[in-house]
Amino acid sequence: MPSANYRSLLRTPGAAAFFLPASLGRVGVAMTGLGIVWLVHSHTGTFAAAGLVGAGCAVAEALGAPQLARLVDRFGQTRILPPALLAHALAVAILVSLVAADACAALLVLGGALVGATLPQLGALSAARWAALLRTDRAAELPTAFALEAVSNAVGYLLGPTLVSALAAAGHPVAGTVSAASLSVTGGLVLAAQRGSAPTPTSKDKHRARKTTDRSLLRGGICLLMGLNLAIGVYFGAIQVSVTAFVVEHGPPNAAAVIFAVSNCSGLLAGWLYGMRRWRAEPPVQLLVATATLLLGTLLLPMVGSPFGLGAAMILTGATVPPLLALFSLLTESTVHPTVLTQAFSWLGSASAAGSAAAAALSGRAIDTLGPHGGFTVTTTSAAAMTVLSLAGLRLFRLSDQFTSKK
Repeated sequence: MPSANYRSLLRTPGAAAFFLPASLGRVGVAMTGLGIVWLVHSHTGTFAAAGLVGAGCAVAEALGAPQLARLVDRFGQTRILPPALLAHALAVAILVSLVAADACAALLVLGGALVGATLPQLGALSAARWAALLRTDRAAELPTAFALEAVSNAVGYLLGPTLVSALAAAGHPVAGTVSAASLSVTGGLVLAAQRGSAPTPTSKDKHRARKTTDRSLLRGGICLLMGLNLAIGVYFGAIQVSVTAFVVEHGPPNAAAVIFAVSNCSGLLAGWLYGMRRWRAEPPVQLLVATATLLLGTLLLPMVGSPFGLGAAMILTGATVPPLLALFSLLTESTVHPTVLTQAFSWLGSASAAGSAAAAALSGRAIDTLGPHGGFTVTTTSAAAMTVLSLAGLRLFRLSDQFTSKK
């Protein structure tokens, strides 16, 4: 039965023990950035300062996560995660204290940067464990595992911001930031305690680690995947701003939340169904189909004239995202050497974050000039770029060699 795929995965010895705490921690990670924005705004009264501190956190996380992942690959999750998470908890305490003391903007940005720099990408660590657990004799189940990861990520980014916003609306912005740190640290520490499923650190074979790092992370395949993640980050950043601007113009005010909820739910369903089926087409072919579908959906966005029409179009675009994220992970696992896999996952996450940050500013300018449909043009451009990159990937990933033999 196809539905048994997820059950068999989670019944694998050690699988549920690392996947569930990583999923819990991911909710905290999803809460962190927005929690900081609400925390700073509650004391300063300005979104300009709040956005600046939030941006400092995001930039530091994008730059710091791959370096932290490098240490994880070298020394192991069980050794690196606990001190990193304790440092993150301390950084959050420092930021809360700075906000309470009405510190200057520079100190607040520094505090936000410390929070971001110490925040591990728990999704990358969980995905690396799935790869280590399944690649030897159950590699055919990796697409299902990465689909499960994509669904977990979508749930985290659906629940996390909702919880933070609810706490802020209830007058408890500090609780949002503290809850985010508590979930991240608790989930991460429980994950680190699962030693049996942790990938083998490369420090046990330094010569092999140096050799495979040079060979793997500088390949064209990983560069292409970074481009794809940069483009999907642009899509994420642009769609959020564009939908909000569209609803402001066409109303009602609460339609944006409904539209995002519909899009997220279609994505959750699509990601779940994608992982339940064994696909005959090779992953690069699947990637081309998914990116072309996303392009088709974004082409519909500038044509809609009502919130209802926008919601209907975003059912299609939302449904493509989790399968795309699962395919990115699958292609990454097959492209880089296992000794640098966590680093590769983290670099892709950083590329997505960079694209999202850039798109927020770019789409905002496009909306000011051309209206909401100008923002949707940015989403279409990003989807078109992903489709072109996917076409290049058909040749670059070399189907017959890349997915029938292991490095």
